[in-house]
Parts: sequence; C-alpha cells; structure tokens
Amino acid sequence: MSNFQSSRDPYPFPKLQTDQDFFGAGTQQKFPYGEPTHLAQRQDPWSRLNKKCTLASSRREIYHNDPVAPNDSLDFVLKSMYDHHDQFLKARHETMYQPETYTDNHGRVLKNRVAEVIIVDPVMGHPLEVTAQKKRESIHSIKNAIESHHTQTTNRGYSRKPDGGFFQS
Repeated sequence: MSNFQSSRDPYPFPKLQTDQDFFGAGTQQKFPYGEPTHLAQRQDPWSRLNKKCTLASSRREIYHNDPVAPNDSLDFVLKSMYDHHDQFLKARHETMYQPETYTDNHGRVLKNRVAEVIIVDPVMGHPLEVTAQKKRESIHSIKNAIESHHTQTTNRGYSRKPDGGFFQS
C-alpha cells in the first residue's frame, strides 16, 4: 500500500465557508423595535406585567404576613376540617384536609380573581327596594324631620309671643 493521498476534494461545490455561504442569503426574520427598550418598557404590556405582582411573588416578599396561615404542624392539624365525632377512623391524610381545599368561605385569597357576586332577583318581581341615603345628614338638624306640633326648635315645643302669649311651632 502506498502512502499516497488523494487529490480529490471530498466536499461538494460550492464550499460553505462563511455564515452567509452556510445559511445562504438569509433575510432578517424579526425587525427591530421602533423605539428603545427603556421607553418601550414604560408602555403596556411590559409595564402592566412588571407592576402587577402575582400571589406567589407577593408571598415571597420579605414583608408578607399571613395571619391565617398555620405557624407549625399543630396549628395545621387544628385548622383542618376533621371532626373526630363525625368522621371517626378516617385515614391519616383525610384528617389533614384544610378548609381552603373544599369550601369557599375560608376568608383567604387563593387566586388573582375577583369573586363574582350573584345578585338574586326579588321573589315574584316585588317592587320594594332597599336603598341607602346618598348623603349623611347631621343628626342635630331638624330638616327632613317628621313634622309635628311639638318640635325641638322651641322650649318643650312652646315659645312666647312678643305680647307674652304662647304659640306652638
């Protein structure tokens, strides 16, 4: 056998030597943004997503305080829904179920969602409505009071006339 090297080029033509040759004449897939990043981050959706925290991220903050959360394993067991009188001989994992798992009236916010309040229609289309006074009036004012022949504007409801007689207000 001879130590003769072949003069044949094992690679096909054209030779792919640079990025342009390797990928071909590529076009830019994504056009650059119209404004700089520091200005674009002040607009939606970047600013909205940056300023609004999730429940998980707010719970990781140093100043987060949850007074309802159990402090240790005893609190966790005491706050469970297990009732020994009604649910005797339940499995160990069933004795640890917390109210957040099964009920809606636990008083904690679990998701960033507003609870929908369903307004019940009155029975049989009853026309009476319960309303609240828009402006709180002073309790010392007699305006809009129930009229009577005795009012608090005078001394026991009676006052003297300039000629010495009495009149009712």
